Amino acid sequence: MQQLSFRAMGSAITVIIDSDDSAARSALTAARKTFLRYERILSRFRPHSELSALNRHAGHGPVRVGQTLWRAVQQALWAARLSDGWVTPAVGAALIAAGYDRDFSALANGSAAGESKPAPDWRLIECDPRRRTISLPAGMQLDFGGSAKGWTAALVARRLGRRFPALVDAGGDIAVSGPRRDGSPWPVEVADPHAPDQGLELLLIRRGGVATSGIDYRRWQQAGRWQHHLINPHTGAPAVTDLLSVTVVAPTLPLAEMAAKTVLLRGAENGLRWLQARPHLAALLVSTDGHVIRTPALEHYCWRDPCPVSGG
Repeated sequence: MQQLSFRAMGSAITVIIDSDDSAARSALTAARKTFLRYERILSRFRPHSELSALNRHAGHGPVRVGQTLWRAVQQALWAARLSDGWVTPAVGAALIAAGYDRDFSALANGSAAGESKPAPDWRLIECDPRRRTISLPAGMQLDFGGSAKGWTAALVARRLGRRFPALVDAGGDIAVSGPRRDGSPWPVEVADPHAPDQGLELLLIRRGGVATSGIDYRRWQQAGRWQHHLINPHTGAPAVTDLLSVTVVAPTLPLAEMAAKTVLLRGAENGLRWLQARPHLAALLVSTDGHVIRTPALEHYCWRDPCPVSGG
């Protein structure tokens, strides 16, 4: 077992390869380089990133973009379609208005509040695959949030998985290439958002992704009010929800991320209804009052047998 930890995309990243092969070390180094390179392209906090250049050109016609940004935008639009617009890249201006205008580690409390208004319709983003151009309407600012991080983690895990069993932990969101070398699943602990030092559930994952979305971590005060980074696109303000965190297990990490954020934004009742229509997704929901809901599909991943199930 070999691993490498570093910081990228505003998060702690850990890449683990279940192999003693000497070639694994160079593979870990290549994984780190991929994260750092994609961060330089996709971060809205870097003024010279390709994403920042695209945002500055909003309202001024199409921009030819590189392959990485093109794929990231297509991934974000895929998430918007599957979530019925609840997970959208068009929330950049809303995040800035809420005070999230720089990397979270440099975020200061107490800035003046901006005006909240609904996020622009993501369907107004124009993409020309033949020319590989993207056109944003005036006033729209793209932000990939955790989706770029999860997409990168899934890509790295898939590449590593061609040679080694691998797990990529990107700020708590997990991409797994396949079983460990002895055929066993990878253990993934879900933390209790009400008691972060304690585990709420131990999941056994053979392949795919595990993502957690919550309003308990990236929080700051603005004009005396607590804000968080999960924007309700219908209001343009940080979401008001009765869920503190949502963890989803899915065939891929990008799908798990989209689902976890969608359920959290919708709230417990509507989120569970959304999950019921998608039985291939397994979820664990924690409400703001401490109530824990496990959907039936979660029993396939629980370390305990049987796994306690509620809701769904």
